[in-house]
Amino acid sequence: MLFKEVIGQEKIKNRLIQTVKDNRVSHAQLFLGPEGSGKLSMALAYAQFINCKNKQENDSCGVCPSCVKFNKLIHPDLHFIYPVASTKNIKKPQSKEFISNWRNILEKNNYHITLNDWYEEIGIERKQGIINKDDCNEIIKTLAYKSYEAEYKVMFIWMVERLFHAAAPKILKILEEPPEKTLFILISENQDRIINTILSRTQLVKFPKITDESLNQALIKKHNCSVDDFHRIVNLSDGNYIEAKNNLYKNTDDKTNFDNFRNWMRLCYSNNVIEVNTFVTDISKIGREKQKQFLNFALKTTRNCILKNYNNTEMLKLEDDELKFVNNFAPFINPANCMQFSEEFEKSIFHIERNGNPSIIFMDLSLKVIQLLRIKVK
Repeated sequence: MLFKEVIGQEKIKNRLIQTVKDNRVSHAQLFLGPEGSGKLSMALAYAQFINCKNKQENDSCGVCPSCVKFNKLIHPDLHFIYPVASTKNIKKPQSKEFISNWRNILEKNNYHITLNDWYEEIGIERKQGIINKDDCNEIIKTLAYKSYEAEYKVMFIWMVERLFHAAAPKILKILEEPPEKTLFILISENQDRIINTILSRTQLVKFPKITDESLNQALIKKHNCSVDDFHRIVNLSDGNYIEAKNNLYKNTDDKTNFDNFRNWMRLCYSNNVIEVNTFVTDISKIGREKQKQFLNFALKTTRNCILKNYNNTEMLKLEDDELKFVNNFAPFINPANCMQFSEEFEKSIFHIERNGNPSIIFMDLSLKVIQLLRIKVK
């Protein structure tokens, strides 16, 4: 991965390049930012640049043996840890068992993936992946050896917030005092869920959302579409390259979330508990990551309704059926209940993440939504 292939984030690119030129590469860095902001692609470009045998002024050469291996994710000094869970064929999961899947999904998606994409790739959509104690032991074992050919051994920990709390103490010492010429790059989307002892041992590199200009340029360069469509897609994507691709190719998950939410709210408003129970049964079967996506969609729709109520229509990045629904549904999300809606959706996400029973969670939430929809501004 070359820096020039990373979408936007020019300030971060320049800062990382300068750390290499000044020989001030911090041994443990946390790349933190929202989904689709390019954290992983930037991290790969950074690692490749550090170990390039023929560095250019502001990028890797891309053709030396080191760059070729980094680009194919097969360099012997490049290591990856990511959330995993047992599958039909793998009962004691470790990251190294899924490395072929990892390379495949990154290449297929231009190094921009979501946690749900990864779970679908390895067949664990109905489970919550974790970074387990065996992977922590593997980190220590792997980094105990000298590098094969690169200047730096590089250890990626993707979605470090999924590090199992009981396993974290195993890597604290090596994270704080790694072997010479070792680079940890931790990647996360949620700082609040990172274990504090891990967080305190890293240097934070914070990623903002990709600017509309950079996103527009990337779509024009990488995809074949009209200029008008690009502007519309960028407006809907809110700085998220993954969302932009989904919008460009009409991602079915987004349509499903909208249809499910609209149907759910209608059932709750009509107090149709029998049909609500059917809805709860169906949504309990779709897998935890998709359940979280659905609840996050509910949070986003609540926010859009509030924007509509306060006449901030220029901030409504919606179109067609979604815009029509928000216009009609907004009166039911008002200052008297909007905070409670948000709190209940967030609480449900919290319980889903902690392996709560989804049938109980969604039924309890549905009963609360039935009550909240009847609260009116006095």
